[in-house]
Amino acid sequence: MGLLDGTVLLVSGGTQGVGAGVARAAVREGAQVTISGRRADVGEKAAADIGARFVTADIADPEQARASVAAVISEHGRIDALVNAAGLTDRGTLLDTTPELFDRHVAVNLRGPFFTMQAAVSDMVGRGAPGAVVNVISSSELGGQPFLAPYVAAKAGLAGLTRNAAHAHRFDRVRINGLDIGWTDTEGEDATQRAFHDADDTWRADAAARLPMGKLGQVDEIADFVVFLLSPRSGVVTGSVIDWDQNVLGGLD
Repeated sequence: MGLLDGTVLLVSGGTQGVGAGVARAAVREGAQVTISGRRADVGEKAAADIGARFVTADIADPEQARASVAAVISEHGRIDALVNAAGLTDRGTLLDTTPELFDRHVAVNLRGPFFTMQAAVSDMVGRGAPGAVVNVISSSELGGQPFLAPYVAAKAGLAGLTRNAAHAHRFDRVRINGLDIGWTDTEGEDATQRAFHDADDTWRADAAARLPMGKLGQVDEIADFVVFLLSPRSGVVTGSVIDWDQNVLGGLD
């Protein structure tokens, strides 16, 4: 038996990166997984590779975010678990961020997770059934880099929302937790490093050499931790925003 045997799970942003890793690990542990994303061609291929189902959804649109949950319920009759892994990391400082960039960050990194949670938790509460949600946040929500101002603002909001929703629904037995992940080796991070930081093919090795554990965060390790949080093995834990990083906030040399 797997940790998630029979669990009906939706992973937003599940077509690549951490989301795809979570979906893959959840399938391995027995879950019935649906992944969502904006591009049907990419999503259908990813779903076939993972052994999941795909639904097209741009999480920045609240109606599409809610519809992705509705599609899972239509297919399976319920939703038991949700992972919000979709994210936007476009750069912007306090001084150069435009209202349009700020709004995009809020739409993807905060508003989208809000409305997917709203739809999923509504089904759980309506059925009187327990459930689990994990929001993939970022260690940057605790302060972050100067060039991530709108990202930090939105992710800090998601951390607060995670705690608020967990408190509101603890007696419904819906456990809601978050993961503040650090610098992680994903396809999206590779594209970001090249687009915004003039990185070349050596950036991973250069970054690893500067990090305490000698490597970037790995998707499969994060995915295993998310699966644990979704599963009954994590017990009564709810309302936790867990630092999944190799740097320690407040630690100084």
